[in-house]
Amino acid sequence: MIRSLSTGRPRRLLTALLLLLLAGLPPAQAQHLGRNKVVYDDFDFERIQTEHFDVYYYPPMTPAAQDAARMAERWYARLSQVFQHEFADRKPIILYADDTDFQQTNVIGGFIGEGTGGVTEGGRQRLIMPLTGAYDETDRILGHEMVHVFQYDLWKENPRAFRLGALPLWLIEGTAEYLSQGRTDPHTAMWMRDAVRNDDVPTTRQLTREQNRYFPYRYGQALMAYIGGNWGDQTLGILYRRAGYGGLETAFQAVLGLTGEELSASWAEALRSTYGPQMEARTPPSEVGQQVLSRETTGGRMNFSPAISPDGQYVAFFSERGLFSVDLYVANAKTGKIIRRLTKSGTSSHFDAVRFISSAGSWSPDGRRLAFVTFRKGNNQLAVLNARTGRIEQRYRVQRVSGLNNPA
Repeated sequence: MIRSLSTGRPRRLLTALLLLLLAGLPPAQAQHLGRNKVVYDDFDFERIQTEHFDVYYYPPMTPAAQDAARMAERWYARLSQVFQHEFADRKPIILYADDTDFQQTNVIGGFIGEGTGGVTEGGRQRLIMPLTGAYDETDRILGHEMVHVFQYDLWKENPRAFRLGALPLWLIEGTAEYLSQGRTDPHTAMWMRDAVRNDDVPTTRQLTREQNRYFPYRYGQALMAYIGGNWGDQTLGILYRRAGYGGLETAFQAVLGLTGEELSASWAEALRSTYGPQMEARTPPSEVGQQVLSRETTGGRMNFSPAISPDGQYVAFFSERGLFSVDLYVANAKTGKIIRRLTKSGTSSHFDAVRFISSAGSWSPDGRRLAFVTFRKGNNQLAVLNARTGRIEQRYRVQRVSGLNNPA
């Protein structure tokens, strides 16, 4: 039984905001540092030992943890063939019952945002993740993080010679996304169709240098799917190893027989031939609707989960406009003009943060109130807000249920 992974009693760790040079660090160490983390619960961990893993969990998640342990061994059987690599010792897997518990973990430092599905810590190669409530999604996230465990283990064979910090994020995360999700993914396909439509398919050099412009997960997955489909999945393991020791361009030529430019051109042509015919004779978005919310109108890099009021006059949506927070806003549904910011995450006495991944607000029939999910003292709560005054009128917590989403 392990009791030291997390402590009881709420506590706040006050740290200074640090500016770190992360270029030489492995990707999983580049966490959001300097944020306050509150630990509310005492997790009484137990352990399941399998051939290759020590799986830590706490009651009452025992049946799901046992299934996750079997999933882990299935992933090991597949990925050990892809990477042509075996573990020398068992690796730790630390499971949490849901994302609200996971965000309290002190197994790793730094603040864990809602969009983080799991983390692999490179030093001790610990895989930390929550169960999702859906086995398919849990299996996918476990597979993604398991790829990182293999990547770290290969690096630790010879950390002085293997230049993990020099590998591009699209190679590392793209490999994990492809091997965990497969070749056909509707989300990535949407991104690739958009790239073809705008004649903006990047080269491998652009993916490496402009990762803020080309999202490494989606573009990396698409390129890894192309390589795996043409050269076989085991090529990805060989490519990763060769890139770590000799650089990416050398790996392309040695493993694929192509330069980076030749690979980029071949991949771009494959995307155009796949998605180009799908968009023929389709009506452009600008002819069927008017863009109301955008980065230019809201100032936020992300605007998502819109909910239209019953009378059609207003739209509630989440937006990221500050450095760290995502908040709920109401705008005019016809002009996009923001009328009010409804929440202030981190400064409200009613909640610590809003839940915005896989969840949206819901209007009352008269359009006066808005229900949405918040994070409060280690659990999700349902908040009912007066959309005209911006005041929280009611809060509900469902006993013994710590995770909520999509109220109606």
